[in-house]
Amino acid sequence: MAYDPEFGAWVREHFAGLGPIEIKPMFGAASVYADGLIFALLDDGVIWMKADEHNRAALEATGARQITYASKDGKVMAMPYWSLPDSAVDDPDEAVEWARQSLEAARRKAALKKPRKR
Repeated sequence: MAYDPEFGAWVREHFAGLGPIEIKPMFGAASVYADGLIFALLDDGVIWMKADEHNRAALEATGARQITYASKDGKVMAMPYWSLPDSAVDDPDEAVEWARQSLEAARRKAALKKPRKR
């Protein structure tokens, strides 16, 4: 996993129509936040969009691929993130639409979490 700050600057510009976003490096990659929620990951020059049962099929239909990794025991694990469709890499308006869908997926997931006890 690798995050390039120059790529992060390009992502900020590409997603400008979404409103303010924050990019935070983590584990060699980076998380992309809007409204305090992670809606995308950046790794090795790829934008990975959060997906759930509401937007996963649409991402898959574009040819997007799901992020996977090998666990310590050799099993292939999948994360709920799909690559930004190729057509959206060249089209900021389309990219922002995918970002909105991914942010909605993040909101749905956050709504399911139980509040933490203090």
